Formats: sequence, structure tokens, C-alpha cells
Amino acid sequence: MKDKTLRREYTAWFFRGNRLAYCGMLLAALLFSLLNLSVAWLLQQLVDYVAGEPDAFSLGALAALTAGIILAIVPLKALQYGTKPRFMARALTQFKRFAFGRLMRKSIASFQSEATGTYLSAFSNDLTTVETNYLERQYELVFNTVWAGGAVALMVLYNPILAVIAIGLCAMPLLASMKAGAHMERAEKAVSEKNGAFTASLKDILSGFSVVKGFRAEDAAVGLLEQSSGAVEAAKCRRRKVAVVLGAIGGLAGSSAQLGTFLAGALLVQVGRGVTPGVLIAFMDLTGAVITVVGEMPEMLASRRAALALVDKMARALESNVRDEGRDVPNRLENGISVDDLCFGYEPGSEVLHHVSLDFAAGKSYAVVGASGSGKSTLLSLLMAARRDYAGSICYDGAELREVSSRSLYELVSMVEQDVFVFDASIRDNITLFRDFPAEEVDRAIRLSGLSRLIEERGADYLCGENGSGLSGGEKQRISIARSLLRRSPVLLADEVTSALDAETAYQVTGDILKLEGVTRVVVTHALVGSLLRQYDGIVVLKDGRVAETGVFEELMDRKGYFYALYTVAQK
Repeated sequence: MKDKTLRREYTAWFFRGNRLAYCGMLLAALLFSLLNLSVAWLLQQLVDYVAGEPDAFSLGALAALTAGIILAIVPLKALQYGTKPRFMARALTQFKRFAFGRLMRKSIASFQSEATGTYLSAFSNDLTTVETNYLERQYELVFNTVWAGGAVALMVLYNPILAVIAIGLCAMPLLASMKAGAHMERAEKAVSEKNGAFTASLKDILSGFSVVKGFRAEDAAVGLLEQSSGAVEAAKCRRRKVAVVLGAIGGLAGSSAQLGTFLAGALLVQVGRGVTPGVLIAFMDLTGAVITVVGEMPEMLASRRAALALVDKMARALESNVRDEGRDVPNRLENGISVDDLCFGYEPGSEVLHHVSLDFAAGKSYAVVGASGSGKSTLLSLLMAARRDYAGSICYDGAELREVSSRSLYELVSMVEQDVFVFDASIRDNITLFRDFPAEEVDRAIRLSGLSRLIEERGADYLCGENGSGLSGGEKQRISIARSLLRRSPVLLADEVTSALDAETAYQVTGDILKLEGVTRVVVTHALVGSLLRQYDGIVVLKDGRVAETGVFEELMDRKGYFYALYTVAQK
């Protein structure tokens, strides 16, 4: 029951505000099917006229009727032209918007725990299947249903005995075909699952292209993709085999029904049981309509069920793992961030952080340093609620992080990461992320983040290229800082933001962060530059997931402890 309710909620977005175009499209299908039935009736009249049947229409009347049917095609095509494309475009646009909006409800922690390939496949391959097998076939279902139903009604009116024979000949293969249609649904689901795995594999290889090339792992990468691609094509092969079987059953139904109906009709003509030559020809045409529907309907219905199953699959993925429970907190930090006895491991029994206790005062700046693998980035990601399965506590002004709603947290905290994502849009749009802000606020963010020179040289409308290919690493980092400033987030977390930058640019970007006022800054850094470290209000030194030392630069140097050793080695 829950799945059906969820399906109705999702499929409703294909039709919301789209009823007029939808009804117009179905009306066109209805009228076209009736037009096809009128052709069968006209064919009967023409044959009976040629055969000299006394009740046939005159030649002039038949010519007028023929012209009328031909002319009726024009307005019907115009109706289809004006409704079907419009319905399809709006249905898919608003469904994608709704579905992507549901995806955006997930927290960072929730999204990072899932396979992105599932969503890439859902919004590409799966939606293409839904478009073809569900939306497109709304028209075909109405057309075929009315066409076949009207054909049966006309056959009964012409000759009930022959109609019963024709329908009986179609019934058994039709039932067998519909039963076999369930296999199509399973085959379609299998294709969707394999497509998701292939998409994820392709994404991984493209994301790690430089690593693949650098380690001469091209053959291994091709092999991995070939294996994943082979699984997709094998699933498609099974789906095609099911389609062939369904088509064969439909073909058997068609051949047996058509030949059987013709033989029975010929017998009834000979014995004079109310079947004229025109009626027999009309029966052949009408039986052809039923045969077409019998051949197509089982696969059509099976494909439709399979498409709806893909909608169910997408809905379950989008509705699962959505954790936005918790209370809202003010968009300000008055006291600070308190970490108490924090323990965490990505796998049970293997801790990365051990009993970490720290205090970050509001409005101050802190550097988190340590050797590789000491837990620096893990600590920062937990401050951003990337995971909530930790022991101990993380409190923002006394509010435990696990009890704070995701939406409220993201208003409070911004994060600048090493890999900054930049849209293929203008510099201004990348700073504002396509939202409206007062011009003076945008100008302030540009000035404080050190982007003024870039704007002067290239202009705010300069297109950044795919993932910022037209910008340097330092320019992308400054855009990331500007985003945080524009949001006026009270807390800024920066994770190894200068590791991929040259020394001069890294110095400038770090300096820009340290100059920010009224913002609590926690900066994970590998660059132990004395002139910058002296500017921090505090330095946290991690070793093997534990707090080894804390203090300001001069204090730590005077102790000649672990920090002193790290700093001394870094200067050589």
C-alpha cells in the first residue's frame, strides 16, 4: 500500500498542471481510432457496391464519404501536434524538477553513504524508459483500446456468429501472451540495475582519468568497463529475447485469428448466413485491428508495468535515508564549538579518532595540523555532520550536532574543500549559485575573497568552463570562499584547500581566510608556514587520531614537542 501511495505521489507530477494537454492528446487518440473504424465500414460499403449488393450506398455518396474521411485527418493531426509534444515536454520537465528536489532533501551524510550511479542511471536511462514505455504509450493505449473495442462492436453488429469465432480465435494466445508479459517487467528491472552499475563504473574511471594514465592502468580500466558493459548488454539481450517471445505469441495469435476468421466467413457467405463480400472484407480489416492490439498490447502493458516499477525504484531511493529530523538552531555562533570525548571509525573496531576533546571559540581562527592519516579531514567532516555515528559529542553553542536539523546546520556552517566544484556558468553565478543577492553583498564577497582582480580582468560574466576548466586552482578556491561569505555563515570549515596550489597562491588564499572577521574558522592544512601559523588564534596538532598538542604557534615551538618536530622537518 505504501509503494502504491508513493507511486501515485510521483506519477502525479507528470500530469499536474498538464491536464489540458493530456486530455487533448487522448482525444486525438480516440478520434483517430474512430476514424480507422470508419475506414473499415467504408471499405465494406465499397466492396458491396462493386458486388452489386442492393443495400450499398451510391458511388457519389461513397466518393463524398471518402473525401470526408481524408479531410478529417488534417484537424486531427493538428490536435495531436498541439497537445502530445506539449504534454510530454511539461510532464518530464516538472517530474525531473520534483524528483531532483526530493534528492536535494538528503543530507551530506545521507548522500555520501549512497551510490551516485543509482541516481545517474535513474535520471538518464530509467527516465528514458519511463518516457517511452509509460508516457508515450498513454496515447497508444487509448488508441489501441478504442480501436480494438470498436472493431469488436462492429463485428458483432455485422454478424454475431462470425464475431464470436474471430474473438475466440484471438482469446487463448492473448491470455498466454499477457501471462508471459510479467517476464518483461523483470527483464526491464535487470537492465536498470546493470545500467546503474555501468554508470557508476564509467563515472569512477572518468573521475580518476589522471590516476589511470599515471599508473599505466589503461588496460585494467578498459577491462573493468568491458565487464560492466557486458553485464548491461547481457541484460538487454535477455530483455530482447523476452520481446521476441512476446512478439512470436502475438504473431501466432494474428495468423490463427486472421486465417480462421477468413475461412469461417467464407463458409458463412456460401451458406447465406448474412455475410456479404463487403462484410467479409470488413471483417478482415476489423480482425486485423484486434490482431494488432493482441500482438502489441501484452508487450505494451508489460513495458508499462516495468516503467512504473522504475518509477517505484526511483521513489524508494529518493525517499530512503532522508534524515532531516532535529531542531533548528539560530544562524549565529555566540560561544563556540565544543568537541568532547569524540571517537569515530569508518568500520567497526577500527577507530580513526580517539577521545578527541577540543574547543573552538566563536569568531576565532584555528589550524588543524598533523601527519597524513592523523584524522584531520575526518574531524572536519564530522564537524560538518558528514557522519553521525560517532561516540562522544559535538556541540554548536551547546546544541548537539546529531540533534540539529541538516537544513539548519547548513545555514550555520560553510565548507571550503580542496576540490571546488564550479558550474559551467559565469563567475557571478558561481558565486551566488544562481540565487538573488543584493549587489552590494556580492561586491563585498568578491572584495573580501580576493576576486576583485579576476573580475576586473575577465568580467563577472566570464564563463568558467566545465568544472571550472577556465580558472586556476586559486581562483576556484576564492570563488568557494566568496560563496561562504555571501551566505554570511558564522562558521567556515576549510579542508586542505591549498594542497593543490603553488606556494604563492596557497599563501594568498590562506591569508584571505585569516583576514575574515566575525567568522569562526577551522582550517585543516598541510602547509606549515610560520608567518601564517602565527596568525591563527590556536593550533590543534593531531597524531594517530589523538590530540597531541594545542596552543598558539610560539607556545608550541617553545615546548619542542611533536609540533616542533613537524614544523622543523617541513622547513628542510
